[in-house]
Amino acid sequence: MTLQKISRPSVAVPLLVFLLLAAVPFVANAADQSFYIALVARIVIYAIAASALNFVLGYGGMVSFGHALFFGLGAYSVGLPAFYGINDGWLQLACCLAVCGGVALVTGAISLRTTGIAFIMITLAFAQMGYYLIVSLKQYGGDDGLGIAQASDFGLFNLGSPERIYAVALAVLVLTTWWLGRLREAPFGMALRGARMNARRVNAVGLPVLPYQLSAYVMSGMICGVAGMLHANLNAFASPSALSWTISGELIVMVVLGGMGSVAGPVLGALAFLGLEELLKAYTEHWMVIFGPLIVLMALAGKKGIVGMLQRLDHQPPAPQVPRVQAAAQMAAPIRQESV
Repeated sequence: MTLQKISRPSVAVPLLVFLLLAAVPFVANAADQSFYIALVARIVIYAIAASALNFVLGYGGMVSFGHALFFGLGAYSVGLPAFYGINDGWLQLACCLAVCGGVALVTGAISLRTTGIAFIMITLAFAQMGYYLIVSLKQYGGDDGLGIAQASDFGLFNLGSPERIYAVALAVLVLTTWWLGRLREAPFGMALRGARMNARRVNAVGLPVLPYQLSAYVMSGMICGVAGMLHANLNAFASPSALSWTISGELIVMVVLGGMGSVAGPVLGALAFLGLEELLKAYTEHWMVIFGPLIVLMALAGKKGIVGMLQRLDHQPPAPQVPRVQAAAQMAAPIRQESV
């Protein structure tokens, strides 16, 4: 990456955000305000989930209103084994990836038979089915949720403290952002983005759209499940509300607010959305009355989100050009003076 490219606002601002996120634990501990580590860890975890949704929404044009299903399954992949005294983090991660991948494969294969509003509604229906299934399991807490007594243990480290969860979540976010950035320009990502614009043309050139979309949906569900797993460790609690449609709605707002289809958009969107929410909560209990119109204004100000506004700053207005006739006259002026 060249220095000229790094100096662009659309590149420099996301890099600065990641540097600031890396400095949060050190600054919070130095100021003896460890609360902010858990607060920003929540933002980082939601940024992972928003990045996963952006993979199918921004790249593939699949408006999924059911990604809360995978977020909640990731949380219960920690809660249910912990209920039986199993806190092996690698086993929980394997369960999370297997369950989320399997559910995404089945639900995606069914949902992708539809498009548009039908796709939105069927993904929402699957998420609600998962929500009511978890609520009906009274032996695992039902709608009261499930406490997690032991954090996930990965051998060399465990997720028993906010600092460790923050470090792992930030590492996962950086890797996810880097991977999605590389995938965006890879043949797979280009085919997926092409299908978003015109699926018939992609099919016509010999690239079957459905396998690409289904693969993206499965990978997105698995990444979102990892975010849910980290969220459960952060709260030491697995709640059915993690599968609620409101979580899916918040993730969509984060993606749109940051910039659909961009690499760093979900990160900036999650930071703006949750940061603004916490800021307003500190001043008034009626924060939602202010929060809603602000989100609408931010969306109207930049149709391509925060990244779109930064990209407009990349293109500096060109220097004014002197007309050819005027330039020729300016060049001839010294010659005339010398001849006189």
